[in-house]
Amino acid sequence: MRFTGIRRPEEFRLVTRAHVIAWRDVLVGRHLDRATIRHRLSALASLFEYLCDKNAVTHNPVKGVKRPKTDTNEGKTPALGDHQARKLLAKPKETSLKGKRDRAILGTLLYHALRRQELCRLAVKHFDHERRGVAYLIVSGKGDKTRYVPLHPIARALVLDYLETAGHGDDPDGALFRPLPQKRYRGSRESITPDGVYRLVRDYSGALGFEIGAHALRATAATNALDHKAEIAKVQEWLGHANISTTRLYDRRKSRPEDSPTFKVSY
Repeated sequence: MRFTGIRRPEEFRLVTRAHVIAWRDVLVGRHLDRATIRHRLSALASLFEYLCDKNAVTHNPVKGVKRPKTDTNEGKTPALGDHQARKLLAKPKETSLKGKRDRAILGTLLYHALRRQELCRLAVKHFDHERRGVAYLIVSGKGDKTRYVPLHPIARALVLDYLETAGHGDDPDGALFRPLPQKRYRGSRESITPDGVYRLVRDYSGALGFEIGAHALRATAATNALDHKAEIAKVQEWLGHANISTTRLYDRRKSRPEDSPTFKVSY
């Protein structure tokens, strides 16, 4: 809005493709990272797509504007090694309500590769459904798309232990993971916030010496599944990705030095 001089909502109709290209070139001139520029153009495209849906503008001026190519086909979100994942999962105290809740949250993220928002949308009724004899999570993903994710036995046991201690397992419409019952939240049926999940992961990982965000656990789960021969198309469906190229960003197998053709040479 500052760049184009927009002051009133209806002036969004005056934005043209030329404005977007000029803005992109200014961002390039500021030497911003290519991925940052792509994200900003993507956000602008999403805004105009929304305005088109609401019949507030006639077209999306971002369509057709070339975006900078990324430097690599590999995502920058770090993935933990197996030993780090085990240490992280074991870090919360097993006896306290907070410890049981936090272990259940970490287990759900590490074994099911959920986004923070997806975890926070989980209600009690979305947990432990059964289809064909297999326990499932019902996950509401991006674009309100629902997917059924099989429950890992370890994560299921952690969540059941948490629910037994917390005492809200018989409240199907309430949130699955809730703030601790302090004065402010006593009796609350609301969910822990995505920011709360981020801080939770940050605090425990920082205490172990490798400070990461919650999205790193999604990358860890995806990388681990691919390392253990999961089909990439199945991982795409599991993660809720619309495009398999997004899933490939989590595939770190090609970067492992031990898999280099160097070590296949034999004379």
